[in-house]
Amino acid sequence: MDVLGPGELGVPLGTRATLVQFSSAFCRPCQATRRILAEVAAMVEGVAHVEIDAEDHLDLVRALGVVKTPTVLVLDAAGRIVRRAAGQPRKVDVIAALGHAV
Repeated sequence: MDVLGPGELGVPLGTRATLVQFSSAFCRPCQATRRILAEVAAMVEGVAHVEIDAEDHLDLVRALGVVKTPTVLVLDAAGRIVRRAAGQPRKVDVIAALGHAV
């Protein structure tokens, strides 16, 4: 699966890019990742942040090969996955990854 849309995510894509975060309930780095991605999405017009509970969406987790939380996918405006990272990202790296999507 190389493209995600509202059907898979449950929400509309950002007009320029979408940051998709796979999290789990007891994941400490997921909390920090949520804050970082929300800050970046607020800074860049047209960027959406979507958090998905990995345990509640096992079919999607399997289809995308997510093996660790947090996992972050950067989607372009069409929903194509342009970057992927596992673990807590640095804000500067998220901003740089967005450069490949917008």
